[in-house]
Order: sequence, then structure tokens, then C-alpha cells
Amino acid sequence: MNQMATTNAVQSAASFAPFPAWQWHIPEHFNIGVACTDRHLDSANSQAIAMIVEDDTLGTSQITFAELSQRTSRFAQVLRDLGVSAGERVLIRLPNCLDYPTAFLGAMKTGAISVPTSTLLTAEEVAYLAKDSGAKVLVTDKAAWHSLRESLTADTGLAFVLLSGEGEFESLAGMHVLDLSDALEGIQQWQAPHPTKANDPAYLVYTSGTTGYPKGVLHAHRSLLGRMPASQYWFDFSPNGDRIMHSGKFNWTYVLGTGLMDPLYHGKTVIVHEGKNDANTWPRLIAKHQATIFIGVPTIYRQILQKTEFVQKDVPSLRHCMSAGEHLSDEVLVQWRERFAIDIYEAVGMSEFSYYLCETKSRPIRPGSAGFPQPGHDIQLLDPETLKPVPLGEEGVISVPDSDPGLFLNYWNQPEETAKYKHDGWFITGDFARMDEDGYIWFLGRKDDIIKSFGYRVSPYEIERVMKSHPDVADCASVGETIEKDKVLVVAYVILQAGSKASADDLLAYAKKHLAAYKSPKVIYITEQFPRTKNGKILRRDVNPSIAISRSN
Repeated sequence: MNQMATTNAVQSAASFAPFPAWQWHIPEHFNIGVACTDRHLDSANSQAIAMIVEDDTLGTSQITFAELSQRTSRFAQVLRDLGVSAGERVLIRLPNCLDYPTAFLGAMKTGAISVPTSTLLTAEEVAYLAKDSGAKVLVTDKAAWHSLRESLTADTGLAFVLLSGEGEFESLAGMHVLDLSDALEGIQQWQAPHPTKANDPAYLVYTSGTTGYPKGVLHAHRSLLGRMPASQYWFDFSPNGDRIMHSGKFNWTYVLGTGLMDPLYHGKTVIVHEGKNDANTWPRLIAKHQATIFIGVPTIYRQILQKTEFVQKDVPSLRHCMSAGEHLSDEVLVQWRERFAIDIYEAVGMSEFSYYLCETKSRPIRPGSAGFPQPGHDIQLLDPETLKPVPLGEEGVISVPDSDPGLFLNYWNQPEETAKYKHDGWFITGDFARMDEDGYIWFLGRKDDIIKSFGYRVSPYEIERVMKSHPDVADCASVGETIEKDKVLVVAYVILQAGSKASADDLLAYAKKHLAAYKSPKVIYITEQFPRTKNGKILRRDVNPSIAISRSN
């Protein structure tokens, strides 16, 4: 180990971050709904466009900050008139539409807790979340209401349903079902927003739980302020204004932050899409709306490269690209640079603590690295047994001081689960990483993801990064396969590019050439699809030979 590594052997990851010192300014009272709307009423942003929605069926709709302020205040008053009190939950199951920020931010204006959910959830899953969260109100669209109403029995606890969209709808015994548009139009006056404190609950997101049931993650209003370092260093916002094209759905924590709360707080215009996921959609909409920032997941970038002919001259307004959710392969990064002359800056986050590691323009991108901890986030890599910092180059569990304003409050109604991860002054994320001598963080994944094979510890992310660089590979997942007691092989499952004739043996040879022998997969499986979560993440625990259509010899 050289002198630098010896000297800094147990320094925190944050001490290497290429940023100036950060000072937190968290006021006693703060409300996300107010901060994203009313905050702009006395500024030049008042008449600026806050959000544009491109819907394949309904066309283009948009709303100014002044209109969004009024609309969210009307929604808050609708809730008050229904008897919804501060702290009660409002379940939201909507497609990308202007009613989404209306409900999400409006509920928080009245002190209620917004509960965003995915439109991909089944009626039974929605019923479970309604009951688990204790939601009093459901906000959904009329198109989904027909299938939902059959499962929303009285024991869910829902008292009111607000329906978005055009057309007729059916009522439901035991619930007060209202047309959202009519309810909003009926409000002519409204009370001032509830004076929430920064530490009061604001929104509740659900993530996959270890018990097989979704787990609620409760966030405070301060969480928006806790993401200010990301807004400054990952987004690269321009003082001259930005228009952000986001490819995701609002229910996901990643999108709620990057595609709704963070840009609106800074007075930026957000552009989202509702409809068929076609690779041509994103460059077309970037060009149409002169978007300056594009945000997506690696799959979206890969599809644009593989399935479209767009190049830089087709999207001249675009100057900054961001990615999170899964690792971006080296090949996609290189090809994107070649086609669009722009880098893609990655970040790492989780439902409990949104995008706290990121790549930044202040330092060169190192493919495969997660970048650096953002300023203000005293991220440390700790030994999970001693909770002491690990030496440079060694793997440790990513840990966050429990005083960090961006950190979640607790797991909903699960105090034991909260205590399991928040203790001794830390939130122990369960994600492992290592830090190199220049301060770059290399994400290794969760302890359960790390493959232990013949005495070696292998990160599946490193294998996947290499395999995705092969021109015939569209996607990849690496896991450990137990072939007998105490004998685990490193294997990889691969989805081929459309029309590819590559064999599993060809890919196995490629892996052997580009990976150390102990990391190289011993078997390559070809598959056509991966089991995934509602948000598209691969379910590693369900990746097994049953999904394969062929394998290497």
C-alpha cells in the first residue's frame, strides 16, 4: 500500500469527495407541497411552465407554477372538506398526468401523507397497500377504477375515492366516490397550508420487503432539502432555466425526486410521457420541447442506441444526461458519447435515501464507479461487525449518519425492521462498496447479492458490466448457482440483441478473456426475459435455470 493509502486508511468516503464544504440549512417549518408550488408565486417563475405531459391518447397538456399552486391548494381543501386530517394517508394510483402532482403535493399541503403507488399493481396489491398504510382516500383514474373496485372491500379502511379522467363511473357501497375534476372546481376558497415541521411525515413509498410483502418507507418534508446536494452537483442545473425530460413513472422514488419534487422546487420545467414505451419517443420529445436535461434508466439509453437513428444534431438543446436504477454499462456510455457527444452521469440511491452517490463534471467518469458521496452526506464504509471504517480498497457496508436530513424516518409500522438498520447513530444500508485511492466508490451490491465462490467474493455488478459491453448482449444478470453443498459457481444469464446469432459458448469465451479467472462465469445461460419488480429491476432471487432457453457447454 502506498503512502497515500496508508495515511488515509480509515478516512470516510466523504473526505475524498471533490466538492467544497456543505452547510445544511433546515428550517423548523417546511412543506414540500408549498416549496414546489407557492414558493414561486412572487417570482418570475409564476407564469413559467411547471409541467408538460405528453399522452399518446390525450395529447399534450401543461400547467404553470401559478396554476399548479392554485390546483394543489384546491386539492388540499377538498381533503379538508372530506375530514382528512394532518398525518392521514392519501393513496395515489395514477398514470403520468397533471393530476399526479396535484394530488401528491396537494395532500402534503394539508399535512396529510401522500402514498404513491404504481399503475402496474394488481387490484389485490392496491387493496393490501390501502390496508397496510391505513389510507383514508384513494386517488385513481376512471379507467382503472372498474378493476380496482371489485377488490376494495370495506376492510381496506378507505372512506373516499377521487377519480381522475373523463367519463362515467360506478359508486361502491361503503365509500364516497367523487369526480376529482368536479371536486376541484367546487372549491372557490381554501385555507392556508398546514404548518408542517421539516421533520413531519410527508410521503410514504413502498418497496419490496424481505417477508414477501411490500415495506413502507416513510419520508419527512426535510427529504427535499436533503437532496439539495444532488440538485447542485448531479443535475447540473443552469441558472438560465432548464427543461427536464424524464422517462419514468411518478410512483418510483427515483422519479418522484428527479422528475417532480427537485426540479419544481428549483422552478424548472418537467416533461413526462404517458403511453407506449417506444425508444423513438424520448429523442422526439426532447427535440419537440427543447429539453436540456434527460433522465432515464440504463435500459432506456440502451434502447435509444439500439433501436433509433437519432444523433446529436437531432437533439441540439440536450446538454446533460443522468441515469440511476441499475448500472450503466461501459458500452452504452461509450456509444452515447459517440452518438450524442454527451456523458451520462450516474447516481446510486435507494428508497430510504435518494441518490446520495453520483458522478459529477468536476472529476472524470470512471466506468463502473458510482462516483462520489455528495457534499453534506458523510457516507462511510464500515465493517458490519465493528461499525469501524474499513481500510481503503476493502469492502465495507455503506453507512449514513442517522442525522442526515435526506434519510427516511422509519419503516411504516415495522419498528423491529427500523431498529435492524438504524442503530448506533447510523443507517446501515446493507449495500457494500469499496473506495479506491482517489476516492471513487465502487458499488458491490447487497450482501446477499455478492457471490461467494471457492473462497472468493465476486460482485455480480462487475461481471454484468463486462458482459453488457459485448455487442450481442442486450442485458445480463449474474448470480451464484449452488451445484452441491458448499460449492457455488459464478454464472451469468444473458438476453441477446434482436437478431443476434451469438452462442452461450461465444459469450463464455468473451467473459474468460475480459475477467479474472475467479470472476469469469463458469456457465452462460441464454434467456429471453428476466423476472423483474414493478419498476423493472431484476429479481435476482428468481433468476435460475428454469428461465433459460440454452446454456454453454
